[in-house]
Amino acid sequence: MSDKTPEAAPAEHQKGILGLIERAGNRLPDPVFIFFYLIIAMAIISVVADLANLAVDHPTRLDESGNPAVVDAISVFSPDSIRHLLVEMPEIFTGFHPLGYVLVVMLGAGVAERAGLFGTAMRAAVRDVPKFLLTPAVALVAMMGNLAADAAYVVLIPLAAVIFAAAGRHPIAGITAAFAGVSGGFSANLLPGQLDALLFGITEEAVLALDPTWVMNIAGNWYFIAAMTILFTPVIWFVTDKIIEPRLGKWKGGAVVGSTNPDDDASADLTPGQKKGLAHAGIAVLIISLIWIFMTVDVLALVTGGSASLYGGNAPLFSPDTDLSATQRLVPFFSSLVAGFMLLFIFAGIAYGRAAGTINNHRDIVDMMAGAMKDMGYYLVLAFFAAYFVELFNQSQLGLIFAVNGANGIENSGLPLPIVLGLIVLFAAILNLFVGSASAKWALLAPVLVPMLMLLGVSPEMATAAYRVGDSGTNIITPLMVYFPLILVFAQRWVPSFGLGSLTASMIPYSIWLLITGIAMTVLWVFLNLPLGPGATVQYVLPGAG
Repeated sequence: MSDKTPEAAPAEHQKGILGLIERAGNRLPDPVFIFFYLIIAMAIISVVADLANLAVDHPTRLDESGNPAVVDAISVFSPDSIRHLLVEMPEIFTGFHPLGYVLVVMLGAGVAERAGLFGTAMRAAVRDVPKFLLTPAVALVAMMGNLAADAAYVVLIPLAAVIFAAAGRHPIAGITAAFAGVSGGFSANLLPGQLDALLFGITEEAVLALDPTWVMNIAGNWYFIAAMTILFTPVIWFVTDKIIEPRLGKWKGGAVVGSTNPDDDASADLTPGQKKGLAHAGIAVLIISLIWIFMTVDVLALVTGGSASLYGGNAPLFSPDTDLSATQRLVPFFSSLVAGFMLLFIFAGIAYGRAAGTINNHRDIVDMMAGAMKDMGYYLVLAFFAAYFVELFNQSQLGLIFAVNGANGIENSGLPLPIVLGLIVLFAAILNLFVGSASAKWALLAPVLVPMLMLLGVSPEMATAAYRVGDSGTNIITPLMVYFPLILVFAQRWVPSFGLGSLTASMIPYSIWLLITGIAMTVLWVFLNLPLGPGATVQYVLPGAG
């Protein structure tokens, strides 16, 4: 990439439905203020609901006489609520489940990203791919690149254009394929990562209203997102090669506009330091993975048939409670994966940086961690207001009341659960056109959606998976997506006349096909009752439900 990129051409005003979306979305406030206004609205609604004596029977709890406990709407202006919301403000913020998970993972990801590991790994993964496999390779690496967060947008998308041009193909096709993978396949991956920690943290907050014993498992969507990756790769391949590139016409050649950066030369080899760094990072990943395996499985006891043990009992990450199933005994392992990913990113980043020369001493490591935390500044502000919004739901008990009524409405409608989940995917996709932040949308939806689906026998993991499909598919067609202008700049470096309308039109086929594939996959997954991840199922039985 060049250090200096030309300014984007004046934005073309969209017409029709896209124009409506653009104009409506531009009028929306920042997500932080959306939560602020929702807090005010929730406070008013809680007063009205309290005065109207709104109530439902609790689905699992019984009162002293053995009848279902009544859940009454509570005004947040009651003395107890005011006292709680003001006195326990620090605890409400710091106790917001996604906050700790995300910050922990980002400490490690910040080292790996700033050391250059993510960028070099993505570059190495696609530069020597055979021409006929170029599109699926870019799509796959783009989806895997979501582990690197912003680096996937900044590094891989312009690199894909360079590699396509070097192969005699249109660079805009490379940009659209990479953009479709990074953003359209935002939740697809072969491995869980920081997005899983973020979304499941919000899910856990919503689950506690009904099931305080539920434990967040960062791998709860692992099989599902891996299947998304496998399915989305040929979809992006088909759309790029059969729909988008033929419309672009044959590439007539030419260098990237305004580039003086040798990194824009696709024929440039990785430096010896970068190659050595990747090898060292791979060794670090292997070591951390083996350590986690040894802490989960007592290998010595396994080999000796139980006559000897490394730990004198159970492995640290395997529950000693023999009354539990094997999956339940792995709960400590699932809960430790947040820490595992942090350490994996840290040590892989350090191993790469020391070999590549991007890390010279321990102060560089600390600076990288501090830089990652600086980048989280906006998220901290958003998390504060999101935490209070969720707390208001809990205090007013409106979340549970809405969930029970919503579950009853769906049950009375007679709609099959697979169809219900498909409609939820579609609803999330439409909402995504107006509110871009994945965490902001899920924080809005989860307090009602997760308990409602739990009451219908759908697990929190499946609710989260359905949301993720809808959240991904329409990222690439809304001008409100934060990276949309940057992608436009990347395209204009090759074709200066390429405008906002051109980019949107190019991405619509991807969005349609990814959404159709995602909905079909979600419906089929629920119908077949396939496992979503280790210990995570589609179906759910509420503890104590009668």
